[in-house]
Amino acid sequence: MVAACDKETGKDSGADARYITVQASISQTKVAREGNSSVFEAGDGISLYAWTGSDAVVAEEKVVDGVVNTLQSDGSWAPAVQMKWADMVTPHYFLGIYPARTVTDFTADPYTVDNTDYEKSDLLVARQLSGLTATQNPVSLTFDHAMAKLYVNMNFRNQWDETPTVAACEATAAKSCTIDYLAKTYAAGEQTQVALAAQDAAEGYARSFSGIMIPQAGFRTVTLTIGGQAYVYTHAEDIPLEAGKYTVLNLIVGRNKIEVGSVSINDWTEGTTLSGGQALQ
Repeated sequence: MVAACDKETGKDSGADARYITVQASISQTKVAREGNSSVFEAGDGISLYAWTGSDAVVAEEKVVDGVVNTLQSDGSWAPAVQMKWADMVTPHYFLGIYPARTVTDFTADPYTVDNTDYEKSDLLVARQLSGLTATQNPVSLTFDHAMAKLYVNMNFRNQWDETPTVAACEATAAKSCTIDYLAKTYAAGEQTQVALAAQDAAEGYARSFSGIMIPQAGFRTVTLTIGGQAYVYTHAEDIPLEAGKYTVLNLIVGRNKIEVGSVSINDWTEGTTLSGGQALQ
């Protein structure tokens, strides 16, 4: 169900040692509306933050403060402004975010998923906290999914004359949170109805929906709208929604009752290596 990539970049031996350059990779693919097969494309931008002092806290005074690096058609990453090391010997710490965004509170950054825009909602975060110096340029950043993903597949009992049209599929869950980027923790907001998007039916199923989700506890309920009527399924226990993983909920829908077929949770997986992506001065 899931495809992936690992994009690595080459070093630029001619780069001026004063300037920070990056090589970006993705440990798993960005999501696409149909499956998970898309990769970085020309025009994509990542925000880069760099600081000195401690790997545990993003310093108020930063060496690089959210400079956007944009992927070019030739596979290189071009920063909006030149990024310079503070000096040649001090350890530097780095945080990269895709899509590019301005962050003012790195321990409680507000974030909301929007399943009408998968690319925007598929938040990727890279942390390079080993303490790099200018002699270790370019900076290697590996991006991971910060959000979870939910698939809902359904089959219908023969109580239905034919496979019905599902007008909507909604998860009762938080669609917003605050993120602590270094601690990798989430404070989920109040539960609401989170719309999932219809997609091609998974093999062996009549209907399928999917959506990007906030990592959270307490998710149990899915509501289907069929013929203007709400059909509600509530699981007996929490259904996992974990960062960097996808959860599959398979349902058997009758006219009077919905039953669970199975629930599974899996990692987004690694895949083919693609070259390119060197930052330009």
